[in-house]
Amino acid sequence: MRKADAAGARLVADIGGTHARFALSVAPGVLDRVQVLSCADHPSLEAAVRAYLAGEDMPRVEHAAIGIATAVLGDAVAMTNHHWAFSIEATRRALGLSTLLVINDFTALALALPHLGGDSLVQVGGGEPVPGAPVALIGPGTGLGVSALIPHAGGHAPIAGEGGHAAFAPCDEREIAVWRHARERFGRVSVERLLSGSGLSVIHRALCERAGEHAADALEASAIVGRALDGGCERSAETLEVFLGMLGTAAANLALTFGAQGGVYVGGGIVPRLLGVIGASPFRARFEDAGRFAGYLASIPVFVITGRHPALTGAAAALGAHLENRHYA
Repeated sequence: MRKADAAGARLVADIGGTHARFALSVAPGVLDRVQVLSCADHPSLEAAVRAYLAGEDMPRVEHAAIGIATAVLGDAVAMTNHHWAFSIEATRRALGLSTLLVINDFTALALALPHLGGDSLVQVGGGEPVPGAPVALIGPGTGLGVSALIPHAGGHAPIAGEGGHAAFAPCDEREIAVWRHARERFGRVSVERLLSGSGLSVIHRALCERAGEHAADALEASAIVGRALDGGCERSAETLEVFLGMLGTAAANLALTFGAQGGVYVGGGIVPRLLGVIGASPFRARFEDAGRFAGYLASIPVFVITGRHPALTGAAAALGAHLENRHYA
């Protein structure tokens, strides 16, 4: 970054249960110094921010926006799938910031959707998005993020919800077996319990149990995906089949709930790795399996987000709107 560019730089971050992504917003739509840190390597959000800002020739920043994987309901924030917990105001003062805006990470990702180009998206079925219509967003990663953009005041207003924690409903006998397995282990079964990285492990163990196979140790999500894509593990391939079918139904439920004629977007860290198999999977058939509303859903496009760190762009947009005291666009 040239010294002239440093003036007015803003800090933006996308904090998930596994990784903390940081960047400097140096102009509308322009990010610099993107860096990904492991959450496990830092005892707190403040420590991770300080580690990022300690980089060589970093400018002083006064304004910051953070999208974080949890519900943000007031000053006290506690992550759902990581141990970080903090006061927004105390963190703002400790870091010497004039502004610290904290929003849900999928609210930030939703705000990035209008700025994504075609090279950042892969369409999976459906027709053309209806301009100005609601847009839905879902994304399995460490957890399951859900959001939407609703037309408002000439732009869009994001939904800051926790739809990933809605109850899961199985759709066939195999999914009933998975649900029963999860119910015995965890009690209530949320959608996130299965549509997430740890959820892949739960599905895999349930399918091994159903097949009468012994699963001594739970496989990590990356191992399940790798074995399935290599074609060397029948149960891992079945796990992806079940996972993508469940995701298709969850995405359809969002489309119906929000009237998402503008499209359904799939983010998170898992599905972009599955682009080679999602077309042949049950995903799209399950998305359109809605009885009398099958035709309604058949027209709705689904887009997998493949661009790098898009939530940082959304966090920058949220911060700009906040500082200008205007609605999100």
